[in-house]
Amino acid sequence: MQMSDSREIAAPQAVVWAGILDPEVLKQCVPGCTEMSGSPEEGFEATVVQKVGPVKATFKGAVTLSEVNAPNSVVLTGEGKGGAAGFAKGGATVRLEPKGDGVTMLHYDVEAKVGGKLAQLGSRIIDGFAKKMADQFFENFQAAVEGAGEGPSPADASAPEGEGGKKKGWFKRLVS
Repeated sequence: MQMSDSREIAAPQAVVWAGILDPEVLKQCVPGCTEMSGSPEEGFEATVVQKVGPVKATFKGAVTLSEVNAPNSVVLTGEGKGGAAGFAKGGATVRLEPKGDGVTMLHYDVEAKVGGKLAQLGSRIIDGFAKKMADQFFENFQAAVEGAGEGPSPADASAPEGEGGKKKGWFKRLVS
């Protein structure tokens, strides 16, 4: 299964790049992620709990970064094992393109494969699930980097405002 898309993120390229390499940002962005550790140099290890159709599994896996061209592009490759549910593996090529005025265009090409019980669910269920996961990840990533825009949560009530009165994302506040 393959898919491509792009997203405009209201943050400078350096901030977006830093987010891609930060395990805390990635943990928040991967749907169902309960643990994330590691570094860009050595790769990341993650635990993700997901339900795909009738199959619920805990996947333990690793993500490695290759073809790093900071701060323009990176290839993320991952593989997770979900016990009796099977396995999932795939990768994403992420490209960043500055658009000026502190805006970055993020392009991604994703490829995913599954095996075991998951593969028996049928390609329509798997393809729909993979698209939903990729969309959720990049929506979460965009919110973490540029700001949720949904007004302050109680924990962020005293957070500084970004340009134009819009709230900055927690990660953007850290690196700005």
